[in-house]
Amino acid sequence: MKKTKKILTKVFMYVVMIFTIVVSIFPILWIIMSAFKTNAQILSSPFSLPTSIHFDAFRYIFEKYNFLQYFINSAVISVVSTVVSLMIFAMGGYVIAKYRFPGKNLIFALFTITLLVPAQAKAQPLFSLVMKMNLYDSIWGVTLVYLSGGLAMSMFILKSTFMSIPKSLDEAATLDGAGFFTTFWKINFPLAKSGLATAGILMFLNNWNEYFYASLLTSSDKTRTLPLALQFFTESFSYDYTKLFAALTVVVLPGIILYAFAQEQVQASVAASGMKG
Repeated sequence: MKKTKKILTKVFMYVVMIFTIVVSIFPILWIIMSAFKTNAQILSSPFSLPTSIHFDAFRYIFEKYNFLQYFINSAVISVVSTVVSLMIFAMGGYVIAKYRFPGKNLIFALFTITLLVPAQAKAQPLFSLVMKMNLYDSIWGVTLVYLSGGLAMSMFILKSTFMSIPKSLDEAATLDGAGFFTTFWKINFPLAKSGLATAGILMFLNNWNEYFYASLLTSSDKTRTLPLALQFFTESFSYDYTKLFAALTVVVLPGIILYAFAQEQVQASVAASGMKG
């Protein structure tokens, strides 16, 4: 009886996992697969594999609709804002994890509370700030706003990661005459690569897919990002599915590729956060 119950439990678990995988992955695979079909193939057999590979849709969106510029804009904004904010958040997480000082818990709580503030509530002050700095309709204005994106989640992940690093390493470095920055950059920072990778990926994906502030702070075609371009494509190519799926593929693939290369670091960071958070 117990053996049968265990078997049924395992079968149920596998069924749930398979169902979850199919529901999660199938739409993405279908979009990528459809991007290489013709419009006729998508309409006649939407779920079949492509009978032949076509790159005409990709060539069209890059040559006719300046999609390369949109891609570069999104890449520059996402990479610069992620790298700069990751460096700042890493130092903040390190200090909160390793040092004791008055108001430490309050400061960390204030960071966490930012999760409760919707983007629309910050729109007016951020818009006014960008206008006063003459950065409206500039990729650097959007980058500046993105620097604070993912603050709460990143601080939580990085704090947990630095807490998992033994304090004995810091004490040994101090005895050897290492200062704050040496201890941080040469000892803790390299050992925190799993947390840095996780926080970096989450921030990059959030910045890569962000739409609200990009639409609020830009107006010209030269500063348009991929999420804004997708809105244009949805309106212009609502019946030309091949070009629409090609545009979606260009937006989706970078995040998938980035996660594929860093998945081990992400899993290690999640495990560390669960034990030390």
